Amino acid sequence: MDGGFDKDSPIASQLLSETKRRERLLGRKLPKPSRTRILTVANQKGGVGKTTTTVNIAAALASAGLHVLVIDIDPQGNASTALGVPHHAEIDSIYDVLINDFDMSDVVQECPDINNLYCAPATIHLAGAEIELVSLVAREQRLRRAIDEYVKYRASNGEERLDFIFIDCPPSLGLLTVNAFCAANEVMIPIQCEYYALEGLSQLLKNIEMIQKHLNSDLSVSTILLTMYDGRTNLAAHVAADVREHFPRQVLKALIPRSVRISEAPSYQQTVMTYDPSSTGALSYLEAAAELAER
Repeated sequence: MDGGFDKDSPIASQLLSETKRRERLLGRKLPKPSRTRILTVANQKGGVGKTTTTVNIAAALASAGLHVLVIDIDPQGNASTALGVPHHAEIDSIYDVLINDFDMSDVVQECPDINNLYCAPATIHLAGAEIELVSLVAREQRLRRAIDEYVKYRASNGEERLDFIFIDCPPSLGLLTVNAFCAANEVMIPIQCEYYALEGLSQLLKNIEMIQKHLNSDLSVSTILLTMYDGRTNLAAHVAADVREHFPRQVLKALIPRSVRISEAPSYQQTVMTYDPSSTGALSYLEAAAELAER
């Protein structure tokens, strides 16, 4: 013991580990991709951390100076809430882009807390979009076309090129998610480190294969992120090892822990990056973002 502080205690070793992790990230400049990377964040299983992952990785990349757009196509609009972007029923939203042929530039908003971070919000109107899309021409490609037009719009207005676009999907495999798969070139799958983690994943991968075959041959599952990791349990370690064994190339080294701060942040209309930047959760998402950018 030294001055009442045990340097070998679990808390002390955790603090030391976090300090070293922070030092590795300090001042690290993240590389800009050679072209805009469009990632659909998907998993039809609910409660795995899809929205949390989308907004926090987007915020971490934007904080490092990259230009990032989040497209919220989940009718619940949780990503829009976490980014502090208004998304009540009267707001022009991604619904208007998909159904009413609005330009994406009409609905994209700047996020108030973080520079270079933008959001195309979701409103409750999206709840009926699955049915409305059925009768529309090129219904699977509407989001892709809107993104292409928006990228051209930014270039013609002399705005910085977007480095990353993240599409936050609803927990289902309907037409909204199909639009997201058709618009992206990468899929990021968050998997929670709990029992049944891999359940439903084979169905998701089959759907992605069908999209690759018939609608978007450029799509690949590039990234898997382990979320809700509780280092105190054997179960979490077993699940993490299991997922890494199945997907050795796709799984990020960074693990996202179970964290009260991560859960609290959206209720303050923030990501954990601004709500508590010194927390373990913020540090873990910074690591995941850096790893993603450097791949």
